Amino acid sequence: MIDIKLSTKGRYGLMAMFELAISYGEGPISLKKIAQKQELSDNYLEQLFSVLKRDGLLNSVRGSQGGYMLSKPPKDITVGDILRSLEGSLAPASCVNDDSECCKDDACATKLVLMKIKNSIDEVVDSITLDDMIKDI
Repeated sequence: MIDIKLSTKGRYGLMAMFELAISYGEGPISLKKIAQKQELSDNYLEQLFSVLKRDGLLNSVRGSQGGYMLSKPPKDITVGDILRSLEGSLAPASCVNDDSECCKDDACATKLVLMKIKNSIDEVVDSITLDDMIKDI
């Protein structure tokens, strides 16, 4: 059995981005407010947000009315965008990453299966947007 799990980075990042999606268009939301609403550590969230901001998924505004907001509409940010930003590749094994080379490439008994799993995961997470998540509540 393949054990594919998201770390707290992926889960908490998704929860925080969902919170921002709910408030999209209302201006910046403070990190503290997001952390309180989702019951997350604001220190940990700050680390996640620096990665999400670096990858172009968030914008920040400084000052007393500052905070964070999505860099684009919720319909344009997928679960895959968020998870890859925070987790890296979602492949079940490193040998099926796009930039990986395997010494057994031609004779690998599991590569086809692993590649199908990777493609299925990618298809699912890339088909769900933050907007879809909002509609599901």
